[in-house]
Amino acid sequence: MTSALPPYAPPPAAEPPGAQPPPSSWPAPPPSGPAPRGQLRRSRDDKVLGGVAGGLAEYTGIDALLWRVGAIALTVVAGSGVVVYALLWLLMPSAPAGPPAAAVERAPRGPRSPVPGVTLAVLLIVLGVVALVDQLTGADLGPRGYLGSALLVVGAGLVVGAVTGVGRGAKTGLITMGVLLTAALALSSTVHLPSGDVGDRTYRPLTASAVQPRYEVGLGDLTVDLSDVDLTGPSGPIAVTIEAGAGDVDVLVPTSADVQVTVDNGIGEAELFDQDAVDRGFFPGTGPAAWTGDDEPEFVLTIESGLGDVEVSRG
Repeated sequence: MTSALPPYAPPPAAEPPGAQPPPSSWPAPPPSGPAPRGQLRRSRDDKVLGGVAGGLAEYTGIDALLWRVGAIALTVVAGSGVVVYALLWLLMPSAPAGPPAAAVERAPRGPRSPVPGVTLAVLLIVLGVVALVDQLTGADLGPRGYLGSALLVVGAGLVVGAVTGVGRGAKTGLITMGVLLTAALALSSTVHLPSGDVGDRTYRPLTASAVQPRYEVGLGDLTVDLSDVDLTGPSGPIAVTIEAGAGDVDVLVPTSADVQVTVDNGIGEAELFDQDAVDRGFFPGTGPAAWTGDDEPEFVLTIESGLGDVEVSRG
C-alpha cells in the first residue's frame, strides 16, 4: 500500500536585482546641524552640595572640578563666591528625574576646545599672583581688584576663542563665566564683603580694655554685647568698628551709656534703638545713672554690613 505524496510547493521567488527593503525598515538619516543645547539646570548626578557646578559643566562643557575650584578661589580671595553660588542655587532649576546624562544617546559633536580650560587655569594663577601681591605689599586690592583681574583674563580668553574658533565650547563657557564675574563685581561694588571668619560669632567683653577696636565676620550672624562693660575706668569714648559680609548684626550697649552710631549697610534694614531707616545719630543714655548733658559719647560705633539686618539696642 502506498501513501500519497505531499503537495508540491514551488521554491520562493528570488528578489529582483536592486530591490529595496520596505521603507519602515530603512535606517533613520543622521541629524543635520549641531545638536540643540539643553537648558541650564542643576545636575542630579554630578553634585557635591547643590549640583550647581555639575549643571554648569553639563551646559558649558568645562569640567565640574574647575567650576568648583573657581568658586572656592573666589570665596577665599574675594569673599563673593558663596553669595554667587547661593544665587545660582536659587535661580537654576533642578534637572528632571531620569536616566543619567551619559546614558542618553547624543549626536556626535566636534572636538572640544581647550580654550575654556586653559583660561580657567590662567585665571586661578592670576588670582594667586594677585593674592600674593595683596599680602606681601599691603596693597589692599579688595574684592574689586580680584574680580576685575579675573574678568580681564576671561575677556582675553573670549578674544582668543573668537579668533581661533577651535572646537566647541570656546564661547559659551567663557560667556557664562564672564556673566558670573560681572555679577559678582557689581555685587562687590554695592555690598561690603570683608574677608572675615565664617560662622556665627558672639562677643561679650566685661571691661573697657577687653573691648576690641574691630569685630568682623565674613559669613554668619555677629553679636557684640557691650551691655556689661564697666565704664568707670576709661577717660574717653570707646570706638568700635563692626564689619559683616553676609549675616545679621546685633549690638547691645549699656542702658546708661551715650552712644554715637554710624551705619552703612548694603542690603538689609537698620534699626537703631527702635528707630527704623536711621543710619547715624547720637543717642543719650537712659535711667538714673545715665551720662547725659556733656555731648561726649561713651561709645562710638561704626557698623558696615553687606547683606543682612543691623540692630543696635540697649541690654
